[in-house]
Amino acid sequence: MKRTTFNAIGGWQNFLFCIGMYVVALFFSIFVCSSIFYVLNSKSNKDAAKTEVVQSTAKEQLASVNH
Repeated sequence: MKRTTFNAIGGWQNFLFCIGMYVVALFFSIFVCSSIFYVLNSKSNKDAAKTEVVQSTAKEQLASVNH
């Protein structure tokens, strides 16, 4: 009987594992970084920041009344 083994693939196992882990890490890093970017640069955050600045400047002007 002839035994069939996968000795040819065994030498590549470490290399293929590293390539697979690199691809997975690259995918997740792109996903996480793009998510953080879109959260920080969303339109609603910019609008909220603008209204907060307008409200705070209006409050400061109202508080500085000269007698």
